[in-house]
Amino acid sequence: MAMFKVPSKSWVIVCDGAQAMFMENIGDVEQLKLRVAERFAQNNASSREIGTDRPGRSHSSVGDGRSAMEETDWHEQAEQDFLKGVAERLNALVYEKTIEDYVLIAPPSAIGVLRPYFTQQTKDTARTEIQKELANQPVAQIEKHLTRLKVV
Repeated sequence: MAMFKVPSKSWVIVCDGAQAMFMENIGDVEQLKLRVAERFAQNNASSREIGTDRPGRSHSSVGDGRSAMEETDWHEQAEQDFLKGVAERLNALVYEKTIEDYVLIAPPSAIGVLRPYFTQQTKDTARTEIQKELANQPVAQIEKHLTRLKVV
């Protein structure tokens, strides 16, 4: 097994449903040194604070029956909207040629939300995806994680 390497000028995108960091490797392939270029965060209020209305009701097409509709998970919706914004920002940076290759680090659920919003050019520019929650970690911990990562 070989050690995972992030070349100089490559980018590392770390995100989850509430925060994101766009970092560039200003070191070299042997000495990883990430510089935070952009940082995004959203205020994640709980679902009950975001949506206070009761769920809607529907009437049966036959008879007098009524049933409640499923309540919207506003917290999950806010996370999906945030990730869509992250994908759009990454698409723009790839299109502008600011980012020519990158490593994406995010939990599997976040990667699943991001992928449909990536342009083909953004997909082609990805070096790899790492399915891990590191968005709450300081930059030094992210660097340490990447330098210890092994590839098959």
